[in-house]
Amino acid sequence: MQTNETNTLDTPSTFDNRLKSTPRKKRLRNYITVTAVLVVAILAGLVPRLRERAALADETRKLAVPTVAVVSPKPGKSTNGLMLPAQIDPWIEAQIYARVSGYLKNWKVDIGAHVKAGQLLAVIETPELDQELDQARHQLTQAEAALSIAKITAARYAELVKSASVSEQDNAEKQADLAMSEANVAAARANVRRLEYTQSFARVTAPFTGTVTARTIDMGQLVNANQTRLFRLSQTNKLRVYVNVPQDEASGVKPGMIAQLFISGISAHPFKATVVATADQISDVSRTLLTQLVVDNSSGQILAGSFGQVKSDAGKSDSVLTLPENAVMFGADGPHVEVVLPDGKVAARNVTLGRNLGGQFEILAGVSSHDHVVANPYDWLVDVKVNVAVQKAMQKEQPR
Repeated sequence: MQTNETNTLDTPSTFDNRLKSTPRKKRLRNYITVTAVLVVAILAGLVPRLRERAALADETRKLAVPTVAVVSPKPGKSTNGLMLPAQIDPWIEAQIYARVSGYLKNWKVDIGAHVKAGQLLAVIETPELDQELDQARHQLTQAEAALSIAKITAARYAELVKSASVSEQDNAEKQADLAMSEANVAAARANVRRLEYTQSFARVTAPFTGTVTARTIDMGQLVNANQTRLFRLSQTNKLRVYVNVPQDEASGVKPGMIAQLFISGISAHPFKATVVATADQISDVSRTLLTQLVVDNSSGQILAGSFGQVKSDAGKSDSVLTLPENAVMFGADGPHVEVVLPDGKVAARNVTLGRNLGGQFEILAGVSSHDHVVANPYDWLVDVKVNVAVQKAMQKEQPR
């Protein structure tokens, strides 16, 4: 029993060793625990910082690449031709002035009268001209009498010179007097014819068949030659129609083209008008081509001077592409746009512009409907890689 008890009890040296080893293990465990806690704390603070730094670097890289809004060219509405304001004038129009001075005796026609060529319109009293003509006729009679005497004298001197009864000098003088008398008669007769022709203008007649559209004088009024307007006469069985075609459409206007003339309040159906001539030159003021058309008005429905509109196929076109005005830049090389290529870089492209539709340009050439055009371009964007905005710039539909 004693032996067993002795074996179960630790000896003093063993007990001391155990006492020594226990604090060492605890210190080791504590050290490991503290180290682990420090490592976890360091990792807990470092990882978010690393993540934030990486996110900041990524955001900086993204911000270094500019983001642009793009818009694709859209097809505009197809045009059915040009509709242009028209000036409608008579086929022939004349202002009839007095050719002689005097007083208006009477007028035979008033406004709205249809007259024929040569028809009497008015009569002018010309007392002064009548006196001049009477004087000229008497002067002609005097000249003819002087000529008769000169002929007899010249004939006698021609016979006397043969017998030397008169000198050659006297005969030559009488022959010269005869020639002078003949010239005086011719001049007096020409003066009478001139005054008779002038006096014929006292009867004012129509120069062509037409309609009297104005009468600007009344009976008894003083008339001054080449100054007083008496009537305005117009021929309206055909009408001249003038339109100014914009420069962009001028090349499509050719003589023989058929157009439609619309006149408000006259007919629900358009009138047929034919292009007969153009000015063949663009106006440097309006940048338009003056075009003349003719329309039949034998029915008399159209009144000269009316406001009309001409519609032609000169501007007719299929649907064309359009872009907002803010997508087009103008430089030394003309209009151009900036397009985002598939690799993300921006390239400049020259474009051909059509009409300005108010907020939009027609694009005739240079881009397609599949291109991504920078909505607000800058010169420095060319050859720069960009990001495309998710929200694309929208185009406004413009009324046509």
